[in-house]
Amino acid sequence: MNLDNALGRVRVVLSRTSHPGNIGAAARAMKTMGLSQLVLVAPQSFPDPVATARAAGADDILANARVVETLAEALEGTVFAAALTARRREMAVPMKWAREAAGELVSLAGHGDVALVFGNETKGLSNEDVALCHMPVKVPVSESYSSLNLGAAVQVLCYELRMAALDPGAAPAVEFEPATHEQIEGFYAHLDRAITASGFFNPENSKRLWPRLRRLFGRIRLEKDEVNILRGMLSAFEKK
Repeated sequence: MNLDNALGRVRVVLSRTSHPGNIGAAARAMKTMGLSQLVLVAPQSFPDPVATARAAGADDILANARVVETLAEALEGTVFAAALTARRREMAVPMKWAREAAGELVSLAGHGDVALVFGNETKGLSNEDVALCHMPVKVPVSESYSSLNLGAAVQVLCYELRMAALDPGAAPAVEFEPATHEQIEGFYAHLDRAITASGFFNPENSKRLWPRLRRLFGRIRLEKDEVNILRGMLSAFEKK
């Protein structure tokens, strides 16, 4: 896959952005690195002249930006999603540094759209948001001063993605067909119904089970065929 095709399949998702200037800064960061897909989840203000001013010529990125209400909508049709987070998540799959994650995203872009998800400037991403993604990602900032502006964070990750796309050796080959976001979420919904109906899962008393199950299957990186097998098993169990 050539450079433009690989980067063209990367969605930069900004969730619940509070300042429109950061949307513009993200658009500018994307355009300088050759990315074009911007998705905004419930932004506080967009479109906005401040965003346009901060975009500094990346108006086309803003004009083509897609606005949705939920992160699940933003991830529809993707085969992989990475969540930028500054803190350790107890129930998340193992974290990867930005450079390593970029190589994996570029590899998986060969199978479909991938997403790089950024949270709100103040609160970041919720645990539920991170759970919808396959991989938490961190930037190796200084421990003595770890505050990174949203626009700067987007610039760092877009740079790493471009460098990975320019160097085929940095992107490990992916030889399986990854399950899409919808296929995985469909499996989780099916599993939820099955284990609830069986009596194994009580939503009122087992609040930590689902984060653990998502972490378990997140580590496996489910393939499309594997999802079909698992759902076939669940259907057979339900008939019994």
